[in-house]
Amino acid sequence: MMVDLLMTVCLLGLMSFMLTGQQYHEWIGAAALVLFILHHILNLSWIRQSGRGRYTPYRVLQSLLVILVFLAILGCMVSGIVMSQYVFAFLPIQGGMSLARLAHMVCVYWSFILMSLHLGLHWNMILGVIRKAAGATAPSAMRTLILRLMAAAVAAYGIYAFVKHRLIDYLFLRTMFVFFDYEQPPLQFLAEYLAMMGLWIFLAHYANQFIRKHGGKL
Repeated sequence: MMVDLLMTVCLLGLMSFMLTGQQYHEWIGAAALVLFILHHILNLSWIRQSGRGRYTPYRVLQSLLVILVFLAILGCMVSGIVMSQYVFAFLPIQGGMSLARLAHMVCVYWSFILMSLHLGLHWNMILGVIRKAAGATAPSAMRTLILRLMAAAVAAYGIYAFVKHRLIDYLFLRTMFVFFDYEQPPLQFLAEYLAMMGLWIFLAHYANQFIRKHGGKL
């Protein structure tokens, strides 16, 4: 859980290039690479068992998402190392900067969405940890309603932020450059990216609920 939390923090830091600048961006990326490797080491037992047992609709979705996240992050890391001006500048890499920049842009934004979806599939587990830490083990209809309304509000703000920041253009290479609003307050920028993360968590969480309930009928 701690590794996953740190990876999420790194993800938000990496999306905040306009706030961190190139050098800090690279160091955060290097930290994310270490956490990415550690995450897979800690999940070796899951990887070993991935070819065993019956594949339910949920398991198919989970496995497909894991593969897509892995490929997207691998693309981020490789393209980031090729473009590196600080952390990996010692590597004897020549050329390929233009292709690496485009690959990095696409992979970064897909990684952001796919990792958020991945979090959403495990949101029940995260909620369980939060409930236990808060001592809120008894069910409460009012608390559930309030949390669901808050989640819906975050998702709605996430849709607005998704359109505002033109992520669809970066996901499908409809533009060759990322545009940052350097006059936007940093807290607002982070709030909008958190809301976009919340949007995909929301969608994955309720898709997970639906599949678990109706998976046998699909």
